[in-house]
Amino acid sequence: MIYLRAIRKVPGIQASAIPLYLPPEDDIVESGMDKKVFFGAISMYLREKVPFLKNMPVFFDKIVDSGPMLRMAAKRAGTTSSEGLEEMTLNMIKGENAFPEKELQRLVDYLCKDGKPDVIHLSNALIIGLARQLKRKIDVKIVCSLLNEDDWTIEMAEPYQSKAWSLIAREAPNVDAFLTPSNYYKKFFISKTGIEDSLFHVVPLGLDPDHEILSVVKNNNWPAIGYFCRINAHNGFDKLVDAFIKLKSLDKLPELTLHVSGGYTGVDKPFIAEQIRKVKEAGLRSFIRIYPEFHGNSKQQFFSNIDIMSVPVRKYDGYGLYLLEANAAGVPVVQPATGAFPEIVAKTGGGITYSSDDIDGLTEALDKMLNNKSLMAELGAKGKENVIKELSLEKMSSNLSKVYSGLE
Repeated sequence: MIYLRAIRKVPGIQASAIPLYLPPEDDIVESGMDKKVFFGAISMYLREKVPFLKNMPVFFDKIVDSGPMLRMAAKRAGTTSSEGLEEMTLNMIKGENAFPEKELQRLVDYLCKDGKPDVIHLSNALIIGLARQLKRKIDVKIVCSLLNEDDWTIEMAEPYQSKAWSLIAREAPNVDAFLTPSNYYKKFFISKTGIEDSLFHVVPLGLDPDHEILSVVKNNNWPAIGYFCRINAHNGFDKLVDAFIKLKSLDKLPELTLHVSGGYTGVDKPFIAEQIRKVKEAGLRSFIRIYPEFHGNSKQQFFSNIDIMSVPVRKYDGYGLYLLEANAAGVPVVQPATGAFPEIVAKTGGGITYSSDDIDGLTEALDKMLNNKSLMAELGAKGKENVIKELSLEKMSSNLSKVYSGLE
């Protein structure tokens, strides 16, 4: 949706987003996403897993991919991993058998209902097989965004994982331009696929912060660390909990608190319960606060209550919009020097990175920042200024427009 919001800022551009597999949430529809779903997730899954349903009739498609059925499937989407879906993933990348001809034609008719589009923008490389299928029917330029494909493929056992990357490379000639939000992820993707460097364009994701975030004023309360992301092991919440417990044991900042926001799914609950158990055993339950909502007033309240933010993810991330949100609120960040984080922090000047990506390294970096109020204030102000100036949605819009315009 961020690409849709960005390109719609360009005068004279008409753009819409079309959901595949699952229906969008109501707030996303209100932001411009179409309601009509193509290649419904349930029929796609049944075709893959039940041989005699590969050529299911249209009326059966409509039953299994009805609104209520897809909404039910969407509720389970957060618990889904690639385990057991390896063949289906490869088929979607290849595009030959995954996308039924009648449904493909329905999509083409919908795309061309008001005239042929100038550009079709695919949301990720795991559906790159659509590029060849669409170009077979429409003479159109195709752009493909790249980010977090490795989150899905990393769980795939071999030889599926290697096949996925080689198939993406095979289908790459059907794409006119690839977009990545960071130089790190561009290099990572090239290392996995060998796709030609000239096809890549680095367009950092931009932030369009609301007034509430920009006007955040720090409350005069206890010193506090914030965590702002989905609460799970993947994003290193347990690492931050361990560092917090260690910081409290140093007794330099006896009133230090930990504020947590970002939400979680059912599969995360045992992990969260384990972290709460550790905090309780350390006698620190009263020093941790978990915010029940991710958006709205609670976000403003969250940022006004923290001095610094850290999301010590385990994997090398290709970006991190949550860092821009913290900086927009004037909150400096403390991140491991992995993935795109050094790149982002260099652009914003709104934080520090630490090279020893372990509990001790994190604890030391947090301790350094928390005990230097002038440094926190300087980095917070610098981060806010540079996010607004260099990493805004307007800047992203301009960069994205240049890529689209250059597709001759």
